[in-house]
Amino acid sequence: MTTVARFVVGGVLIAAGGLKIGNPADSVVAVKAYQLLPESVAVPVGYALPILEIVVGLLLVVGLLTRVAGVIAGLLMFAFVFGIAWAWANGLRIDCGCFGGGGQLGAGQEPTYLLDIVRDFGLVLLAAWAVRFPPGRFALDGALGIEGGRSDDEEDER
Repeated sequence: MTTVARFVVGGVLIAAGGLKIGNPADSVVAVKAYQLLPESVAVPVGYALPILEIVVGLLLVVGLLTRVAGVIAGLLMFAFVFGIAWAWANGLRIDCGCFGGGGQLGAGQEPTYLLDIVRDFGLVLLAAWAVRFPPGRFALDGALGIEGGRSDDEEDER
């Protein structure tokens, strides 16, 4: 199960970062649209976010520093849940920018806040699983003998 959790969270982060990295200005627009951070912080966060997502996603997929990457992924997802809930509670009409794009919604477009929150909270839970349990058999952590790496079979025996 940990391997599946790593692959799902890591894959989502790689996809999200990959879709944003080609046009980082859109990522900045998405971060600013939440109106949570001052411009002096929102701009560097917008530029750094796609890179962070890709790096953390790759670490999870290959199973290297799995627990550290899982904590970072969980915190990212929790921040996304908070941001989306805040935008919803404050009546903002924005695209979350989770997979590129972002910013104000156009006429006739409706926000998908509930779906976005449920998806991201599910990813928080999967990241927590990856932190709590050994990284699984297809992880570099286990092969390198770091972070107490054990296989998924050993998890099942407990």
